[in-house]
Amino acid sequence: MKSDNESYNIGTEMYELMKELFPICRSITGNGVRKTLQIISKQIPLKIHEVPTGKKMFDWETPKEWNIKDAYIKTPSGEKIVDFQKSNLHVVSYSTAINKKISLNELKNHIQTLPNRPDLIPYHTTYYNENWGFCMTHKQFLELKEGEYEVYIDSKLENGSLTYGEFLVTGKSKEEILITCYVCHPSLCNDNLSGVALVTYLAKKIQKLDNYYSIRFLFIPETIGAITWLASNEEKLSQIKYGLVVTCVGTSTKFTYKKSRKGTSILDKTVIDVLESSGMDNQIVDFFPYGSDERQFCSPGINLSVGSLYRSENKYLEFPEYHSSGDNFSIITKEALEETFSVYYKVILQLEKNRENKFEQTETNFEKNKNKDLMYLNLFPKCEPQLSKRGLYRTIGGTTIESDKEIFNQLAYLWILNYSDGKYSLKDIADISKIDLEVIRKSAILLENKKLLKKI
Repeated sequence: MKSDNESYNIGTEMYELMKELFPICRSITGNGVRKTLQIISKQIPLKIHEVPTGKKMFDWETPKEWNIKDAYIKTPSGEKIVDFQKSNLHVVSYSTAINKKISLNELKNHIQTLPNRPDLIPYHTTYYNENWGFCMTHKQFLELKEGEYEVYIDSKLENGSLTYGEFLVTGKSKEEILITCYVCHPSLCNDNLSGVALVTYLAKKIQKLDNYYSIRFLFIPETIGAITWLASNEEKLSQIKYGLVVTCVGTSTKFTYKKSRKGTSILDKTVIDVLESSGMDNQIVDFFPYGSDERQFCSPGINLSVGSLYRSENKYLEFPEYHSSGDNFSIITKEALEETFSVYYKVILQLEKNRENKFEQTETNFEKNKNKDLMYLNLFPKCEPQLSKRGLYRTIGGTTIESDKEIFNQLAYLWILNYSDGKYSLKDIADISKIDLEVIRKSAILLENKKLLKKI
């Protein structure tokens, strides 16, 4: 490791990169992602991939490309009260174009707010359901008066491509460590410009090492990007020894490590050892099948040793400013970025030292089908099946899965699909997930009816 002063400079450089990237309107496709990757390419030699719209990726296909130029809402008196130029969070990501005058009642059906955080603008998406919408503060929403409002969104949703960046640092071995972050969120600092900045500078430093493992860095749109990369690189997956999903690493809160699905891999043990030896406040949580891209890398048909190391006081990534305009530079510190960078770097160095360990346990200690209950097999085990096209997932994204009641038992679906690998019964899944067994059973029947599961 280099000096503390140099480490602090890295924190400063990461912060400055975040400032440069912050104004860009990003989504899962489009020019915002390209511009972001172009800026990152000034620091590391990224290989840019363009995957055409409609390409089959396991149960998914790459979506249409979305780009936006402008959007606003004008009151009956002509006052512009929502302006995309002032905050790109004001538009629900992937909104289709519109230019018309509508009543207040109709407008309300297309507005998202945060009643519990009335001064913040929420972040929402409508990726796989063509619709349009705006986001505003709840305080502003309550002030809307009766009358005719002008709504305008200048966007295009058309065939194009999904774009992602990749950088491979070649080591002595073909075995790889995978480090990933997502580049699809708009102007949100902790989630996940902090992760993008950390991965960029980690890659920049790692390339100077004389490393044993090859280390692959991915800059991808969340979920669909991970699925796309996995589907496009199945022949490489046997080379992936370990992996980490980097997200929400810029706040001065405790470190949290979410274990891989395997639970007791050398990766899991290494990260825990590094955190414990650091002396910094930390917590360790078992794998669960929702969150970020670790759930794709840890799907039963892929099952790589991939965890996620982030910083959060509360439940998974549910910091108070999560998915809102409150996720800005006021909650980020250069010192926190520095600390997190240092921990990640130490993990990689320790994985290098631990490579001679021949006693890696590849499965969790949980006793399979200990309850001798009904068992199912996931018919789409490679990544999550696309639930939205089957009417099983919320059409407006951006909220936490626990708080979204639009679709019954989404969380149960994810648990069942991830653990229906021929080893766990429904009672086992209920025990692991701590979801009521009756909910698990009803959800399994729905998944079976949708031909996503079969009894075994």
